[in-house]
Amino acid sequence: MLKDTVDYSLYLVTDSTPAILGDANICEVVEAALKGGVTCVQYRDKTSDTGVLVSTARALHAITKRYNVPLLINDRVDVALAVGCEGVHIGQDDLDLPTARKLLGEDAIIGVTASNAAEVEAASKGGADYLGIGTVFATPTKGNTKSIIGIEGLQELLLKIKTEDWLVKTVCIGGINASNVSRVIWQSNAWGKSLDGVAVVSAIMAARDPEATARELLQLVMSPPAFAKATVTTAQERRSPEEFLSLAIDVIKAVDARKPLSHNMTNLVVQNFAANVALSVGASPIMANYGEEAKDLAKLGGALVINMGTVTPDGLTNYLKALRAYNDAGQPVIFDPVGRSAAKSILGGGYVDVIKGNQSEILSLVPGGPAIQQRGVDSGSSGQSIRELASAIRELARRQRNIVVMTGKIDLVTAGEVVFAVENGHEYLGMVTGTGCCLGTTISAMVAAYPHDKLAATIAGLVYYGIAAEEAARRDDVKGPGTFVPAFIDELYQLRKSTVGEMDKENSILYRKAKVLFACVS
Repeated sequence: MLKDTVDYSLYLVTDSTPAILGDANICEVVEAALKGGVTCVQYRDKTSDTGVLVSTARALHAITKRYNVPLLINDRVDVALAVGCEGVHIGQDDLDLPTARKLLGEDAIIGVTASNAAEVEAASKGGADYLGIGTVFATPTKGNTKSIIGIEGLQELLLKIKTEDWLVKTVCIGGINASNVSRVIWQSNAWGKSLDGVAVVSAIMAARDPEATARELLQLVMSPPAFAKATVTTAQERRSPEEFLSLAIDVIKAVDARKPLSHNMTNLVVQNFAANVALSVGASPIMANYGEEAKDLAKLGGALVINMGTVTPDGLTNYLKALRAYNDAGQPVIFDPVGRSAAKSILGGGYVDVIKGNQSEILSLVPGGPAIQQRGVDSGSSGQSIRELASAIRELARRQRNIVVMTGKIDLVTAGEVVFAVENGHEYLGMVTGTGCCLGTTISAMVAAYPHDKLAATIAGLVYYGIAAEEAARRDDVKGPGTFVPAFIDELYQLRKSTVGEMDKENSILYRKAKVLFACVS
């Protein structure tokens, strides 16, 4: 077998411990997994003596050869030599790569575990054939992990490999299973450097039907996730502001016609306000914070809003359940983050279509970005220029492969290439608790009704919301923030109705008063 032709798509790492394997026979489990489509097998056993390792490895090698799949031995070069299998996988605390290569020869496959940039560089330059990158998610099969790198860390290491033009293959490992494998592969490919496969342990070794499980996992590896069916295209990003304004009217009409569900998981302070805003923009609101309900609600064709204004452990668990349910259904999710740690849990636990927040909230999510100390819900300007802010959100959108909205005196929005600025709005929006949360609700209605063009829908929501605020603030009966709120809800309703009834787009209030332009980074 030529090592350059090895397929790492579905890489099985065995586990012989009773907690994972139970009373099953390891050879039978591995053969069933091979029938299901496993493309590479690593025999890992940290506790048995050498005689047992050699005996089991020989039995496994006889099986893998029938399927023309390589067998690699974890750590033990001596066992690999005794068995005559295709190679080894070594960790950072195992035999060093140069010595392993010297003992096994150039034709052997040697993989190396890597969890940071230094380890990736050393193994790539040292001649590793592939890297096992991780741990991506927490896993019960390996308790001594140095760190959980998440998808964000996986992206960083893939980017380094691409930047340095190293030819090493890559698989990721750690908590990979049917619930996340498609997302991990799709989302980690943020800069055009793809994983060559995924390594799976307990998802197959502990499965009741390893063959069926392997077949399902391989299908998921080869298929994009449900939510990726309507991601933003380059052509959509490169449209002019005038094109977006024309589309905004179509979006608002779509919301009015479809009455999409806006499922809000938000704090008690703003639930009533958000529900009224949803009704005014033409959506059908439901305020349900129990994650178990999300699976049924996601089937109704709406969008989910996760607003982390008040984070609790139970709340975070419910958010994650709902997030996965909407991901599985391919329905859009709008995420309003508060606190980097909890936000990372959400971004690591599923895919969000739109991240919306103020400057400090968004900047806290940019890896290596400005260290802004977040304050309360009134967080204001970070003191950065529009160019700097635009660069930051563009980077975040590219990493997450989604749309990012940064609110402020000038709202910025991007899907990773062109950054648009929306200047509509009024200072009263910053003087009333919950207006930012309700913007998320508004955007959810837009993307739910116009899912094939989520960037246009997001910009439509920003423009619509901002103009309604301007119209409310200029009314004679509005004297300040207190009288602004009911007037704002009225104007959201009136602006929707006037837009729906307008036949000439360019004469509509929304088209005439919208202030959308290219930001200075594009």
